[in-house]
Amino acid sequence: MTTVQTTPERAGPMESTCDSAAFRALMSQWPTGVTVVTTADGATPVGCTVNAMMSVSLSPALLVVALATGSHTLAAIRRHGRFALNLLTADQQHLCRQFATGEQSERFAGVRHRWHEDVPLLVDVGTTTVCHVRELIACGDHVLVVGAPLWHRAGEQAQPLVFYRRTYRDLAHLDGGQGPQ
Repeated sequence: MTTVQTTPERAGPMESTCDSAAFRALMSQWPTGVTVVTTADGATPVGCTVNAMMSVSLSPALLVVALATGSHTLAAIRRHGRFALNLLTADQQHLCRQFATGEQSERFAGVRHRWHEDVPLLVDVGTTTVCHVRELIACGDHVLVVGAPLWHRAGEQAQPLVFYRRTYRDLAHLDGGQGPQ
């Protein structure tokens, strides 16, 4: 696992003129799925809610999640070298909120989970994958964690939890509840 700090070749001295509140408002226009990233800190499960996740390569298969530099989950991932993505379904807003705030020691309270590949997985989520950390890339006030999937389980065809304009949304109305054709 490596940490990389890169600067674009054509980068100039110009900094963003968009303040954090304006930028947050701008990004709220982009609908995102919601996932809980989990890992182990020794024998203790830790995790946090993330909506900045995407695939970055098909060959080799790689994905990336963005975690705040001060995140306890990020610190545990750095030590452990593995993490899981637990993609939430539309009826799991409570898990999104539980893993988004509060003390790490409280986040797994009452949450059904099991261990696989030495990583805690949330039970009954839409889809789960366990990843090996391939690379860590410092990026502003976050770190991009590049992961190589080691194992995955696709759940039922439940609707995903979507966050758009600072609220949870349901995709069912977009396709009449029929799902993909």
